[in-house]
Amino acid sequence: MKRPAMIFVLWLLVAPMVFGQEPPAARVDEVFAKWNKPTSPGCAMSVMREGRIIDKRAYGMANLDYDIPLTTASVFHVASVSKQFTAAAVVLLALQKKLSLDDPVRKYAPELPDFGEPITIRHLIHHTSGLRDQWALLGLAGSRYSLDRIGNDDVLELVSRQKALNFRPGEKYLYSNTGYTLLAVIASRVSGKSFRDFTDENIFRPLGMKNTHFRDDFSEVVKNQAYGYLPARGNAFRTGATNFDTVGATSLLTTVEDIALWDRNFFEPKVGGAPFIEQMHERGRQNNGEAIDYAFALIHGVYRGLPVVEHSGSDAGFRAHFLRFPEQRYSFAVFCNAGPVDARELARKLADIYLEKELKDRPVGAQGVQLSSEQLKKREGLYLDAESGGSMRIAIRDGALAIQSPGQALELKALSEKRFEVVGRNSTAEFEEAAGTEASRLVISDEAGGESTYDFMPPYAIPADLKAGYAGEYVSEEIEPVFRIAIEGENLVLKRFKYRAAALNPVARDLFLTDSGTIRFTRDGEGRVSGFVYNLGRIRNFHLRKRPVE
Repeated sequence: MKRPAMIFVLWLLVAPMVFGQEPPAARVDEVFAKWNKPTSPGCAMSVMREGRIIDKRAYGMANLDYDIPLTTASVFHVASVSKQFTAAAVVLLALQKKLSLDDPVRKYAPELPDFGEPITIRHLIHHTSGLRDQWALLGLAGSRYSLDRIGNDDVLELVSRQKALNFRPGEKYLYSNTGYTLLAVIASRVSGKSFRDFTDENIFRPLGMKNTHFRDDFSEVVKNQAYGYLPARGNAFRTGATNFDTVGATSLLTTVEDIALWDRNFFEPKVGGAPFIEQMHERGRQNNGEAIDYAFALIHGVYRGLPVVEHSGSDAGFRAHFLRFPEQRYSFAVFCNAGPVDARELARKLADIYLEKELKDRPVGAQGVQLSSEQLKKREGLYLDAESGGSMRIAIRDGALAIQSPGQALELKALSEKRFEVVGRNSTAEFEEAAGTEASRLVISDEAGGESTYDFMPPYAIPADLKAGYAGEYVSEEIEPVFRIAIEGENLVLKRFKYRAAALNPVARDLFLTDSGTIRFTRDGEGRVSGFVYNLGRIRNFHLRKRPVE
């Protein structure tokens, strides 16, 4: 009888020490409380220490039609979190001496046009190729995202028709899904197997990831699959499923339990060994030698003073984030089937709980200041990044400034008259002034050093005598659809097959803002409209010419 008693006493002494290290369940549940309902989709999460799960939970529903709840074994489409596995497949082939990361892409994918300078595999991996993004290109070509079924062959066919790049290979970093689709094509052609089979045999099976694969056939039945959802009217939801067979840039199906086995490989390398782990963390470099944060689909960054590597994913009604703190050896996975969720922010909130003692004070937001209505009004207006076509509208909302975009408004918390915290985004917004009066520029900076600049655009109205000159049909050799500019009432609209008419909002002479980017009309030597240049974020300087009137 004495021995069990002694064991019990030891347990009483050790248990508080062991369990005291774990955060209260209520704190974690509170992070996901908004999605912990039987009437909404939600999220599954796992917390890992050296690749071993120390906490896993699920909230909300996997299927609203049949009231099936999410579990930690639910299978999620994780969108661009897929990319690190595509990069891993290429690294494994390089370690097997079956290809070199500095090989030109056209060696394996001759469909890629010769743009005058070689694009290498390494360029694809680090998003420095200059290739236009496949999703924006497919949209221009008439395909509707998640409505029209797309495969890798469709992407290849469209890429083969391109006449220009966004920039010279290696000159800049610009995220391009096209590059990762090409990487999957290369891996398949080099290995002689489908990309799905190659990754199954070389990554997922060796690691024991039994519920993980690249889906290359959208029509297949997947057990325990979570369905994606987007918001509808009121508090309702509508389905938001992916509908494509393309792999490499996306289409990985996995669970928050399986992802821990992948995470463990970074601490106890089973696949690829130490050289594989080292290569996966190597940052890309631009032609000028400057390093970028993007490695092999692992993004180096800093969160509250601690180094992290991470990647997000967003497709249709799915949101995913995978976050690792290498020095603390902790990782966090958040996979969601609800479009409105910010999975990245949820993963960080988990880190706030588990790494509470290690994390440093937040770099912004400690103290705010109160600005007058006149000071706030001075910042209102439209801000435009002419190069990318991106825009931000700053407006006063509930007594504070906010960045307004369709479906959401991000609050700007004033830290000074010119500097603001973008609430919930770990980034800052700073206004630069001309002559100390009107804001002329807005600079958005994140904690890791990334920066985007937007110029203030004063209100502009189209002179009546210019409107008629814009109307007409516009075409390109790189895509088949015809783009039509028409006058409807007092407004100019853009029309094309399968898409709703989009308003053209005037910003300056010949410059218009659409719901996807900017259109800048070009003119010939006689001043007549000859075409327009489309900038859509991940597509730069896409030219269309105006058809002559017959």
